[in-house]
This record gives sequence, C-alpha cells and structure tokens, in this order.
Amino acid sequence: METAIILVFVIGYLAITLEHNLKIDKLIPALVMMAICWALIALGLDSFTQWFNSAEHALLDNFGLLGHEEKLHLMEETLLHHLGKTAEILVFLLGAMTIVEIIDYFDGFSTIKSFVKTKSKKRILWIFAFLAFFLSAIIDNLTATIVLISILQKLIHDKDVRIWYAGLIIIAANAGGAWSPIGDVTTTMLWIGKKVTTGHLFVYLFIPSLLCMLVPTFIASFLPAFKGQLKNNEEQDEKPKSRFSATMLYLGLGGIVSVPIFKTVTHLPPYVGMMLALGVVAVFAEIYSSSKFTLTHAEHQGGDSEGHHSPVHHSLSKIEMPSILFFLGILMAVAALESLGILFGFAQSLQDNMPMLGTELHHEGVSDVVVLLLGVGSAVIDNVPLVAASLGMFSQPIDNELWHFIAYSAGTGGSMLIIGSAAGVVAMGMEKINFFWYLKKISWLALLGFLVGAAAFMVTRTLIP
Repeated sequence: METAIILVFVIGYLAITLEHNLKIDKLIPALVMMAICWALIALGLDSFTQWFNSAEHALLDNFGLLGHEEKLHLMEETLLHHLGKTAEILVFLLGAMTIVEIIDYFDGFSTIKSFVKTKSKKRILWIFAFLAFFLSAIIDNLTATIVLISILQKLIHDKDVRIWYAGLIIIAANAGGAWSPIGDVTTTMLWIGKKVTTGHLFVYLFIPSLLCMLVPTFIASFLPAFKGQLKNNEEQDEKPKSRFSATMLYLGLGGIVSVPIFKTVTHLPPYVGMMLALGVVAVFAEIYSSSKFTLTHAEHQGGDSEGHHSPVHHSLSKIEMPSILFFLGILMAVAALESLGILFGFAQSLQDNMPMLGTELHHEGVSDVVVLLLGVGSAVIDNVPLVAASLGMFSQPIDNELWHFIAYSAGTGGSMLIIGSAAGVVAMGMEKINFFWYLKKISWLALLGFLVGAAAFMVTRTLIP
C-alpha cells in the first residue's frame, strides 16, 4: 500500500510540473493526489507497521500492535493536526492577498511608479531591482512581480526590451522574498512551522539574498539590452485614480509589516496578526470608499446603484483562490507521506549516503550538497512541496542554520528556470516570455547569483554565534 501511495504522489507531482504541457491547472492534480493518498491510508490502515508523530518528530512505538479503532482515532487526530497547520498558512496568505488587493483597489501602487524619473535603461534596471528586492520582502515575491511588471508595461512599450527587465525582476523578487518571513510562501511555511524567527532570518539571509540580487543585476547592467535611453516615457506622469492611493499603500504595507512584530509581542500564530491588520486596513478602506472620492467614474456617481462599492468585497473576489487550493492539496499530500514515516526514512538515507562537506560546522550531519540540490530542484519542480517535505524530513531545532539555508536555497533557486517560482510563472503569463529565451538569456545570471549567495551564507553562518 505504501508503494501505491508513493506512486500516486509521483504521478500527481509530474502532473503539477507538466501543467503547461497538459493544459491542466496544477491545483487539480494537487487536490486529487491529496484525496487519494489519504483514502489509501484509510483503506490500508491495518497493514501499516509504522506511524510518524509530527508533534514529537519521531516514529510512534508499537503502532503495529494497536487495534483498528485506535489506529483510526490516531489517523483522524493526525489529519486534523496537519489540516490545522495548513490552515494557518492558508488563512495568513488570504489576509495578505486581500490587503494587497485593497491597496490595488485604490490604485496605491501608482505611487511607486512616480519614483521612476529617469529614461536611462541602466538606472531603471537598478531602480526596479531594488524595488523588487524590498517590495517582495513586504508583500511577497509573487505580488511584487505582478505590481512591478504592471508598472513596467506603462513605462516601456517595447516588449523585447521589457522582457529583459522582467527576467531581472524575477531574480530580485525571489532573492528579496528569502530573507523575510512574509516574502515567500516557503519562508512563511518555515516561519509558521516554528523553524525560523524573523530576527535570525534577517541576520542569516539578508547579505546572501542581497548578493543574489546584486551580482546578476550588476552583470546585466553591462549587457546591450540595458544600454542607452528609453524611447518613450510619456505615461510617467499619469495621476492615480484615487486621492487616497498613497495613504492606502503605506497603511496596507504597514499592516503587513506589523504582523511579525505582533507575533513577537503576543506569541500568537501569525495569521491572528494578519487578520488584525486586514481588519484595520479594511476599516479605512470602507471609510474612504464611502466618500465621493472612490474609484467609480464621475458619470456613474450620480446613481444609487453605483454609489458605494465595498472595497473589501471587491478585493476578496479578486483573490487567486486556485493558489490557495493548490497549497491545500500539496501540503496535505506531503502530510500523508510524512504520517507514514516515508519522508523520515528518506531523510535518514540521504544523510547516510550523501557526501559531507565540513559536517563539524554544518547542520548536524545534513550535507550542504543536499540543501543546494534542494535549491536546484526547486527550479525544476515546485518549491512548496520540497520545503513541506523538508519540514517532515529534518528535526533540527528552531533557528538552526539548516532551516535558513533551506529558506535561501528554495527561495532563490527557483529563479534558474522561469517555471521554477511563482514569480517566474506569473511573469511568463503577463509577458508571454518563452521558456527557452529565459533559459538562454537569464538562467545563467540567476545561477551565478544563487551560487554567490550560497557561498556568502556559508561564510556568514561561521560568524554568527
């Protein structure tokens, strides 16, 4: 039965990675895979000889000797435990996505566009690289990519020039998301899973992540694509649609940034702080939208039917629910493998067979090669299940350097292929970037940045007590 469950997981995983070829949204195989894996566990419960206790991070003693009813009760408890942990991540993401959509409702991101006052291609590259790096740390790398490419489309009309900027934005956004607990889904998973803390994440990963962005941007600035001046910049002074756009931008970003502080002070799970931030932002959004300065056009403002639009309802309708359902499916499917002790056994065999690189300093026996391979793997397949698997594979304590290296590798390694990260996939969709164009023009820059950042991490961890 274990073989059947692994087979279902592998087939589902392949369907996720080949979604563009199969023309099937990745949420469908994720949900089907999750349901079938747990159904097989329930049907073959009496045949399993081992069970993994996630709370203790150890195999349960004498599981094979338990009766059917005891095993059934244990399975239900485990399922509820994993659903609770997954729900923490999903509710957190729902809150963050809604705040970002509320900012967008008031056209808040147009404030960022006003910062770009130059026509130099090289300067614009550096402006967008730093914007992507820091903005992704606040509103996550996926959203930062969407926002910045939307702004690029208004600044640069030549698509052949614009896709070069989009490629560097992907690298910068993924690098920026790695050092912030709210910057990338995988880092958020490690943070909510009590593997990393905000302070240590910043100390360990800020410099490696910054180098991961700086090196490719510096090299790219000498390429022909970024030489000379932009031919058109006439839309630069376009005014935002709402007088409250800047206010809602700073309020929304401030609300998201306050979540780690709220967690530190109260020791409550991050989703509680995110719900509080969403509530505060929503109050101001409702007050502002009920005034005469809403996003509705002047000709519509006279009628009662067009009088007041709820920005919260509008923003909730714009949330990308397929992503939420995909995370539900993939995290619960990985939980099925973890519950049977499969991931634990795989981790043990990895540690026994992989070559060690300076194990006296590093990860208590987990090789650097394993973590670097995780980064390369995240470029080929989705980094969410890879990190979810690592949570079940390794038992190192909170803020161990292993978790920070995993956060870096999984977060930045995805830049090496355009399908390797959520930021890359959304940029591919928005700009119709060809897979092989990215592989030829951008991937080598991303690889250089990844390796320089990884080397920097190996140095910085020796300096941190």
